[in-house]
Amino acid sequence: MKTPFNLLAFLLISIQSWAQVPISLEKCYQLVSDNYPLVKQRDMLETQNSLELDAIHTQKLPQLDFNVQAAYLSDVTQIPLPDTGVEPPNNDQYRATLSVNQLIYNGGAIHASSQVKLAQLKTQQKQLEVTLYQLKQRVNQLYFSILLHDESLDLLAAKKNQLNSQLNEVKSGIKYGTILPASDNVLLAEVLKIKQQETEITNNRHILIETLSALIGVSLNETTTFQKPVIETKPSPTLHRPELDLFALQKEEIESRQQLIQKNNMPKLFGFASGGIGNPGLNMLDNSFQPFYTVGVKLNWTVFDWNANKKKRESLMINQEVVDNEAEIFALNTNVELNKYKLEIAKISETILIDTEIINLRKEVLLAAESQLQNGVITASTYIAELTNLYEAENSFANHNIQLQLAKANYNITQGQ
Repeated sequence: MKTPFNLLAFLLISIQSWAQVPISLEKCYQLVSDNYPLVKQRDMLETQNSLELDAIHTQKLPQLDFNVQAAYLSDVTQIPLPDTGVEPPNNDQYRATLSVNQLIYNGGAIHASSQVKLAQLKTQQKQLEVTLYQLKQRVNQLYFSILLHDESLDLLAAKKNQLNSQLNEVKSGIKYGTILPASDNVLLAEVLKIKQQETEITNNRHILIETLSALIGVSLNETTTFQKPVIETKPSPTLHRPELDLFALQKEEIESRQQLIQKNNMPKLFGFASGGIGNPGLNMLDNSFQPFYTVGVKLNWTVFDWNANKKKRESLMINQEVVDNEAEIFALNTNVELNKYKLEIAKISETILIDTEIINLRKEVLLAAESQLQNGVITASTYIAELTNLYEAENSFANHNIQLQLAKANYNITQGQ
């Protein structure tokens, strides 16, 4: 009785420990590629393709047909010679036959059909890969949004600690009459305001974590540590996106269809045999049930199809041109997007340098404001304003750093790295 309980406890501990393990952006990429529900279609498509191939290959096997027929004829063949002793056939006639048809030659149409199905499978599998790859940008947005919330919480915690430190100084100043009474209430109100902000950011962070958990198929919680990635971009003149492979596979599928059309226009040779029992049999003048059989070969060849196959091939050639055009449009749009990220990366990098200068200046101003507050020269409201200015500058710096990493991550995903 203890074994199931111990197993359940082990699983719960495993889930909890996973939630506490640090997670990286690359790990999220891997998890969404492994666990997203769309992944299940890979095996489904392979099974479906295997069944379709088996169905195609059955054309090589003998085809059996069983037929039973009973009929009444309003008139039958009569022999107009008297006293011949030959009776005319009965008006009611019966026949049961078993026929066998064996394909001998069809110009390679079966092989061509199989190649079309295999090309379809490759295209479908690559389409799944494209869809999963595109999910990486959603992972980027969620992951870096969580990092932004983490930075905000850290800065709010630092701001609250600094306020609490100054609050003790102010209370001491009020006690000894160096600071105006009620100045501590201003600081206390600001501390409460920070608690409100922390609650709101924490709730939003929780929603983001739940969304990311659903996307990557792994349970995360508030204790999970999200590692800050350091991303480097490596511009390349060529794209490495799976969409480009998909376009190539689509063209291969079109080419295999063209081959199938060509093969379907080849002559087909069959062997056949049929045996059965009938009344009458093959001898129409014998009014009794007689066994019979026939064997032979037949050739089918559509000599003229009103240019139907030619028009099908022309239609497929247009499809190839459409795929080429889509590939060209994709490359154009992707390069435009890459250029946008390049400009964004350069702009944010320059902004971060200015953020650093602003923070240094704000720290000097706040240091002076702390001394003035403790000596009663300025009010607590003035001090809070300067502290808020520093907080906003540090928050902008943190946000810009996260935005820079996000832009770099999006650039790499767009390029196909």
